[in-house]
Parts: sequence; C-alpha cells; structure tokens
Amino acid sequence: MPSGSSRANRGWWDGNADDYQAEHGAFLRDSGFVWCPEGLDEADARLLGDVRGRDVLEIGCGAAQCARWLAAQGARVAAFDLSRGQLLHARRLDEETGLRVPVVQADAESLPFAAESFDLACSAFGALPFVADAGAVFREVGRVLRPGGRFVFSVSHPIRWAFPDDPGPRGLTSDRSYFDRTPYEERDEDGTLTYVEHHRTLGDWIGLMAGSGFAVTGLVEPEWPEGHDRVWGGWSPLRGRHLPGTAVFSCARI
Repeated sequence: MPSGSSRANRGWWDGNADDYQAEHGAFLRDSGFVWCPEGLDEADARLLGDVRGRDVLEIGCGAAQCARWLAAQGARVAAFDLSRGQLLHARRLDEETGLRVPVVQADAESLPFAAESFDLACSAFGALPFVADAGAVFREVGRVLRPGGRFVFSVSHPIRWAFPDDPGPRGLTSDRSYFDRTPYEERDEDGTLTYVEHHRTLGDWIGLMAGSGFAVTGLVEPEWPEGHDRVWGGWSPLRGRHLPGTAVFSCARI
C-alpha cells in the first residue's frame, strides 16, 4: 500500500507536471541528462561511465529526458515515475523526438522489475527526497541491480535543510537545525497532506547505502558555474557561490 508521502506526492506531481515541464523543460532538454540545477551534465561528468550496451534503470524519471539521452548513447533503458502527469509528458516527448523509451508508473519503494535486471541505476532528483522509507528504495535498487552494479543519484545537498529555501540573501542565514529530520509538509485547508519532502543528513545517506549492501564510491558537490544565471527555486548564483546545492552520490552493489 502506498505511504502517505507517496499518495501526497503523486497528487502534487500530477497537478504540477504541466507547469514544471513548461518552466524547466528547456533547461532539461527533451533528450538530455542534467543532474541538478547547477547544470552538471552527464555528457561531461560521465558519472555512469560508458552506458553503451548496458541495461539502465532511471528512478523517478519525470518526462524521461535522462532516459531518452541514455537510449541515444546506446543503453537499453527502462524508466518509471510515480506521477502519471509526468509520464504523459514523457509520451509527448517520445512523439516529438521520435526517440521512445519504455516507462511505467511505479513507486520507488516497490519496484516492478525482476531481480538482477540492470547494470546501472540512476536518479536525478527523482523519488529519493520524497519517499518516507529511503531504505526500502535502496534495498529494491540493490535487488534489481546485478552484482557490482552502480547506482548514481542526486538530491538536494543536506546542508540546505538548515537554510530557508530562498534564492536571495535570506537563504544565506541558517534558521533551523541541520539535524532536525522533521519532514517538510504541505496540507490543504482540510488538513490533508498534499506534499512531503524528507531530510537526511550526509551521514544518513551513507548509512542507508552501507546498510543496504552498497559500497560508497563517490560524492560530487557541483560548484556553481561562471556565467550560469538561472534561478531554480532556492538555487541561484548568489547561494551557489556560498553553499553547495546538490549532492551526487555514487555507490556500487557489493
């Protein structure tokens, strides 16, 4: 049964998919692998290595821009997202680009894929910040990866939790504890949960990977690039010069 976080976030993303793709689609590109608002591009970073001929799973794919890029590089790709609204945009981009990727609607805490089906798994801000039980996601990813398979994922840098999500000067002054793991929640006028985001510290993320049978192999904290002036929510050139906004973890199934 879906958790309260899953139900709330599925509804939120369904309701906001059109606006999200309208606002960010050009930056993400119809077929492109952008790890984060800083603009770190897999075409340059190569955190997944050579994907040609590899079986790759994208977790929380949105409109499947990353999966589409991976397929263009010769990977065999499957992708999923919690939101039907996002997957409708994936179908639209398939039609517009002529590059089709197989997608399904699924919850990251319970993957509809057979054991040891994939060589690689990836997630660019997909699923992991929004699930109540991140350990379940790691266990499921470990189940569907082959031995030695790599999992690379990006999330908001945990230090950002201690600061207001504000792209201006206010976002440079901490106003809460980094160690406060109380989820951020939004509710409607009836008190129904409509959006949830969960905080894990750097130590929490490392512990989740190690406790789920993964060896941590890398951490990238992208610096804000010169000349990049795009504001995305709480990400901005001002904050990016002072604070890391994204953490990209790499790990491998032992």
